[in-house]
Amino acid sequence: MSSDPKREMLRHTLATLAYRAAKVLRGMPVECAAFCASQGCRTPLEILAHINDLFDWALSIAEGHQQWQPSTPSGWNAEAERFFATLKLFDDYLASEKPLQASPENLFQGPIADALTHVGQLAILRRMAGAPIRGENYFTAEIKAGNVGSDQPSPRREF
Repeated sequence: MSSDPKREMLRHTLATLAYRAAKVLRGMPVECAAFCASQGCRTPLEILAHINDLFDWALSIAEGHQQWQPSTPSGWNAEAERFFATLKLFDDYLASEKPLQASPENLFQGPIADALTHVGQLAILRRMAGAPIRGENYFTAEIKAGNVGSDQPSPRREF
């Protein structure tokens, strides 16, 4: 665990993102992955692949060799697995004593904030495609820095 409070806040943010994304991804019908809200909009599959690219980019920034490499989306399940894998690689770097080659603020305002926005888009598109998730009081959710895998705690209070 890092002793830097800013790094720890970033790690808590990643755990929050993992919790919220797991809720959206869990049980999502595979056919929803191709849902298109309107011409020119990304599908959930394309958004998820983009989120994964964001965390590859975030890690490259943290390591000091910033590189944006957009990928071609593979299948829904593969992209969902990739999401948690790329998130873990970035979280592991933040948890280490390796120096950040960018400020925590820039890492947050760039790739992390973008990913938070996109997880919200996935939730909306899932609802529009006919497979909504239940609302939740996220303030009471059991979220802990370092827990960035797909196996997230059950919701404490859904509505």
